[in-house]
Amino acid sequence: MYKIALFLALMVFSALPAPASAAEKAMSIAVVVNEDAITLSDVNDRLKLIVASSGLPATQEIRDRLLPQVIGALVEEQIKLQEAHRLELGVSKAEIDEGFAQIAAQNKFTPEQFRAMIKQGGLNIATMESQIKSQIAWAKVVQAKVRPKIIVSDSDIDTYIDRLNAASGKNEYLVSEIFLPVENQKEQMQVQELANRLVQETRSGKAPFFKVAQQFSQSAGANGGGDLGWVREGQLAPELDEALPQIGSGKISTPIRTLSGYHILLVREQRIISKDTIPDREGALSVIGTERLERQARRYLMDLKSSAFIENRLES
Repeated sequence: MYKIALFLALMVFSALPAPASAAEKAMSIAVVVNEDAITLSDVNDRLKLIVASSGLPATQEIRDRLLPQVIGALVEEQIKLQEAHRLELGVSKAEIDEGFAQIAAQNKFTPEQFRAMIKQGGLNIATMESQIKSQIAWAKVVQAKVRPKIIVSDSDIDTYIDRLNAASGKNEYLVSEIFLPVENQKEQMQVQELANRLVQETRSGKAPFFKVAQQFSQSAGANGGGDLGWVREGQLAPELDEALPQIGSGKISTPIRTLSGYHILLVREQRIISKDTIPDREGALSVIGTERLERQARRYLMDLKSSAFIENRLES
């Protein structure tokens, strides 16, 4: 079962400005990814979906700031689908329909009701199905290529539990995260501006944090609204670890820069580590294994992306 979390607040949004022939422009190539192409229509459809599902205001400023993130997400989805195809890991229509039904159920609708609402809202169902397909395909790739390499020894579990016992009496935090990677220096300003805007919108309550995380975060917990689970002092990158005690329960941080990009943290709860909060060996195994799987899966994707031919024609 592949859990896919997505919420749609359905509205009608305008597409990017188009010249005289809208049909020709929509089908023009925006980005080339190896042997595949992403059209301007694909970009516009995803922009509308992300704005609708995240709850962000449908302004031109927001669309302009989202454009690099949308293109980045579409490029990664193509790469995931290409790798699944190379490994002969197909995704059936039944699996896509099941993923769509999960989303409908999360929003308390039948698939038929949800499909009708999407159409009524002026959104393209195909772009949502494409997103679902890439998520399922990538889950299969990770299951086939990454999971078999993840080994957690008894010594690893002992060390993890010993570390928690040693931290008894210290704080730990239930954290959700929006992570926006900065892959090269020219993206720095754009990503920082987007991070600032997402903080503004989530703090104001206009865009719920978990919905924004589902659509924007590039961390492994994005589908679950950015959930990182319980995080103890010293577990995260030094910049994040230093910020955690300053945020406060129920509060959202300012964008925090690390070597890999910008992090926005939501501290949902705070508690003291005690023997009652320390997991048993099975729980420790699950935590360690999940962390290693997520880290290796992201590395796998970044390796695929670095070796791919990517031509962004919108930057020309």
